[in-house]
Amino acid sequence: MSLYATTSQTVGPYLHIGLTWLIREDLVGPGVTGEPITIQGRVLDGDGKPVNDALVEIWQANAHGKYAHPEDRQSKPLEPGFKGFGRSATDDNGAFRFRTIKPGRVPGPGGALQAPHIAVTVFMRGQLKQLVSRIYFPDEPANADDPVLKLVPAERRSTLIAKKLPGGKGALEWNVMLQGAEETVFFDV
Repeated sequence: MSLYATTSQTVGPYLHIGLTWLIREDLVGPGVTGEPITIQGRVLDGDGKPVNDALVEIWQANAHGKYAHPEDRQSKPLEPGFKGFGRSATDDNGAFRFRTIKPGRVPGPGGALQAPHIAVTVFMRGQLKQLVSRIYFPDEPANADDPVLKLVPAERRSTLIAKKLPGGKGALEWNVMLQGAEETVFFDV
């Protein structure tokens, strides 16, 4: 007897059908302050092949370091044009893209300030549980003191730090590698 996951036990392959109306790739509304950035990347499997039906979600603070969430009780400005949540479905090449702003620093464990970062969740076919990661920014001095980034072995931290794209101000690339030598660091939550 063989045991196989049934369609009710896996995430795909119908992500695009049921969630297309929830896609939000542009997080920057009217009146939003901060440094505009574009993050693009690809979701690739262990063989380097694109995953064409994944869903990438991001959650982040605004440029002041405040989340658009009732549990964030910091006395920092909240901007109505910025919700801090985005969702992008991968295309045939496994590509996703977001237009947003660089987030400010937020308090972390023990109240220590975290480096600017974006929380990422990836859903895809065959995954019984979503994958959780983070995007950090290149050339960010606060990365050296980030309490979460310090938990990651030094040789693996580069999988969490976006790369600058040539020729584009604020254009960044961050890929999700599911397996292999360059596998993205994923966190248990």
